[in-house]
Amino acid sequence: MSPRRSSKRSGPRSARKRVALGAAVAAVTVGALLIVQNSFAATIPGLGASRQGAQTGTGFGAAGSGLRFAGIGGSTRVASTGDKAGNCPDAHIVVTRASTEAPGTGIIGSLATAVTRASDQTITVEATDYPAALNPYPPSVAAGTQALTAQLTNEATNCPATKIVVMGYSQGAHVIGDVLAGTGRVAGFTPSAAIGTGVSDKVVAVILMGDPRYVPGKSFNAGTSRTKGLFARGNDAALDAFADRTQSYCDTGDTFCASGASVAVHLSYTRKYNKVAEDFVLSRIGG
Repeated sequence: MSPRRSSKRSGPRSARKRVALGAAVAAVTVGALLIVQNSFAATIPGLGASRQGAQTGTGFGAAGSGLRFAGIGGSTRVASTGDKAGNCPDAHIVVTRASTEAPGTGIIGSLATAVTRASDQTITVEATDYPAALNPYPPSVAAGTQALTAQLTNEATNCPATKIVVMGYSQGAHVIGDVLAGTGRVAGFTPSAAIGTGVSDKVVAVILMGDPRYVPGKSFNAGTSRTKGLFARGNDAALDAFADRTQSYCDTGDTFCASGASVAVHLSYTRKYNKVAEDFVLSRIGG
């Protein structure tokens, strides 16, 4: 009788423990995401101005508008639309920002700027227009996947000789990987197939920073992490076909790409790796 009574009590107690544990994990995750939101905001120069521009119809948020600057060897523009047929650059960079960042290129836009300034070619830069929301996250990823697919398809159609570069941070990296390789069977996310090779073959360089779908042991990994991300890719959505043109930066302890506990690591990649990433992209586009 005693074992039966113990068994009856342990069932509800175990269930309560599981619920409590789930709530604790959720609370820690939400807390980390809030820190990421605030930390990203603190690291972006002129963020207040860009947000004001989005509200007033100027700056990054306005359709068709952009920030123009001269590169050392060429010229570039940041816009919300791609290039038109007959007016095509040597290379085109599509930047997909991180979660919670204001519309535009976000923190990884500094890498796009570095590449355009160092290149002797004419380069245009385009930001992916998507929510970049943390809550709810899966619908934001789905919207980003749809938006980036359209961007790449339009660029490849309008400018078939243009070399395409994609670079994304955090959720932006997640989106890029899903466009190139598909989502695969990952719970909670809207399934989507990989973009066609007629478009993906135009992509000559892929830069991923803090990718929540990071998989350790890949030849294209460029950081220190040996652990998988929160939504690690399966073999049904692998990026191996893009190995020679990809660099994925994820360091040990990163909360999202390495399932660790450090948001500071997650925010460190442009400061730590921009130069090596710049050299990689330049080598892929031909200087």
